Amino acid sequence: MDMLLSNPTFVLIQVLNSISLGMNLFIIAAGLSLIFGVLRVINFAHGAFYMFGAYIMFTVAQEAELGFVTGVVAAAAGLAAIAVIVERGLFRWLYDKEHLMQLLLTFAIVLLMGDIAKILWGTDQLSVSYPDALRGATDLGVTFYPSYRLMLAVIGPLIFLGLWLLIERTRWGRLTRAATQDMEMLSALGINVPMIYIVIFVIGSALAGVGGALAAPINSPTPGMDATIIVECFVIVIIGGLGSLWGSFVGALIYGFVFNFGSVIVPNWQDVFAFLLLMAVLLVRPWGLYGKPEREGH
Repeated sequence: MDMLLSNPTFVLIQVLNSISLGMNLFIIAAGLSLIFGVLRVINFAHGAFYMFGAYIMFTVAQEAELGFVTGVVAAAAGLAAIAVIVERGLFRWLYDKEHLMQLLLTFAIVLLMGDIAKILWGTDQLSVSYPDALRGATDLGVTFYPSYRLMLAVIGPLIFLGLWLLIERTRWGRLTRAATQDMEMLSALGINVPMIYIVIFVIGSALAGVGGALAAPINSPTPGMDATIIVECFVIVIIGGLGSLWGSFVGALIYGFVFNFGSVIVPNWQDVFAFLLLMAVLLVRPWGLYGKPEREGH
C-alpha cells in the first residue's frame, strides 16, 4: 500500500495492467453476454470455446509458423465453424427450455470439448510466443511498458466500438434488439429469426476464440484453463448486467482493477475482493449495473 502512495510510476503500471487484463476479459465476456442477451441461453461452454481459441492459436502460430495475426483469424474462424455445428445441432432445442436444462447441456459440451482438447493437444502446458513486433516494451515517457499488454489495452475498446456500432447503428442491430424483446412478433413480420440467432451465436463464439488466441502468449494453453475464465466472465457479466454490452465493458474494467490492485494491496486475496464486489452488486442491483430486471414471459 505504501508503494502505491509513494510511487506514481508503479501506480501507472498497475493501471495499465488492470486495463489490459480487463480488455482481454471483455472480449471474451462480451460474447457470453451477447449470446445471453439475444438467445437467452446461459452458455457454460463459452470457456471451452476460449480454450479452443488458445489451442488453435498454438497450432497455427507456433507449430505451423503461419504468424500471430493468422492465428487470431484462424481462432475466430475455427470457433465460428464450431458455433454453427453446436447451435444448429444442440442449442436450437434449448431456446424455450429452463435455464437448468441449458446449464446441464452446456456443461456436457464442456466435458466433451475438454476430452477432445486432450486428445488433440495432450495434457502438457503449451507455449505461444509473442509476435515479433510486440515482444519488447514501449516508451511511455515516464516508464516502459510491455508492448503486447499495451496492444490488449487498445484493441479492447476498438472491439467494443465495433460491436456498439453494429448493434446500435445498423439495421441488423435493430433487428437483433427487437429479437430480444419479442421474438414471436419479429417472426410474424417475416424476419428470419433463426438466422439472427445463429449469427449472434457465431459472433459471440468467435469473440471467445479471439480472446483465447490473444491470451495464449500470456496464459499458456493447458487443459482446464476454461474453468477459470468462465468464472471470471460470469462475474463480469453479472456485475455489468447479463445481455448488456456496456455492462460487459464496465464490468471487465472493474474486475481488472479490483483483481490487479487487490493482488498488490493484499496478495493472494484478489479473487476474494472480486467476489465481494459481486456480492455487493447482487445485493444492491441483482440485475447488474447496466442490466434490466427480467420480465416474465420474455
